[in-house]
Amino acid sequence: MILQLWKRSGFLIVGLLFCLNVLAGESTHSNMIDAARLPIEAQTMLAIIRKGGPFSFSKDGAVFGNYEEVLPKQSRGYYHEYTVKIPGVHGRGARRIITGGNSILSHEYYYTDDHYVTFRRIKE
Repeated sequence: MILQLWKRSGFLIVGLLFCLNVLAGESTHSNMIDAARLPIEAQTMLAIIRKGGPFSFSKDGAVFGNYEEVLPKQSRGYYHEYTVKIPGVHGRGARRIITGGNSILSHEYYYTDDHYVTFRRIKE
């Protein structure tokens, strides 16, 4: 009986530690990333955004609604999304760069590689 309780509480403790670790990792993951550390495809897309195109997908430049409310709250139309290609993947995949304000003049860029679950501000 005592052994069973210890096993249960041991699993509970391990589970709690795992959850805390995951949460800590997500909060670190959502901070910042140097532009030079982005995947090469994201670096390329950042340069294309700054030039104003051309873009590969019709949805590139579309308003990003920030419905997940992970990015700072802004009025509708403030954020725009751009597809970051993934080698070997047909279609848009999960990677995006989100711009804040004027996409060409802005220095407010965010990167997500998990389809809007987490974002990292791109540090230039």
